Amino acid sequence: MHFEILIEDQSGGKAMEILIPKLLGDQTTFKIRSYKGIGHIPKGLKPGSDVKKRKLLSDLPRVLQGHGKVSNSGTILVICDLDNGNKEQFLSELQHVLDACNPKPKAFFFLAVEEFEAWYLGDINAIHKAYPHAKTSVLNRYTNDSICGTWELLADAVYKGGHKALLKRGGQAVGEQKAVWATTISPYMNVADNKSPSFNDMYTKLQTINQ
Repeated sequence: MHFEILIEDQSGGKAMEILIPKLLGDQTTFKIRSYKGIGHIPKGLKPGSDVKKRKLLSDLPRVLQGHGKVSNSGTILVICDLDNGNKEQFLSELQHVLDACNPKPKAFFFLAVEEFEAWYLGDINAIHKAYPHAKTSVLNRYTNDSICGTWELLADAVYKGGHKALLKRGGQAVGEQKAVWATTISPYMNVADNKSPSFNDMYTKLQTINQ
């Protein structure tokens, strides 16, 4: 089975490159398309003229419609952060985009609650293996899939000076550090034993989809 994976940023794409073989097995083929942010679902589901901005939701109607018109184009997995949004409402909006396609491709939506870093924090053992000096007191403050400033908490646990020091270096430095976490933590993750409910939702559904 082949999967086309759409994800909102580069760091998440790097993590999924490592995690997908663990989730679906080595016999599965996949292609990851990483975007430069989440964007917004366009009004009337009509894609904007500037596709070079490469925002996931802005591009989603066009991509799903295109896949629907191509036979054997694979199963699409759309992965993005919930941030502080409403889960049910967001999933309903995504489903509306899919239902508007004719023909409709095979696609599934997965939300990281609050952010992708929640999936790392669902596997504290992996974090400690990647960062042996990670601050346990900070990690123990975390409630899985809580809306709490997830990446900031991870930074406070593993980055010298915490998230405030990282923010002083600017947004580009934050993105670069997220990419570092993707490549250092993901290899240690046990996908069958993660405490994040949103990660487990993805894991369970993918086992069914891939049968």
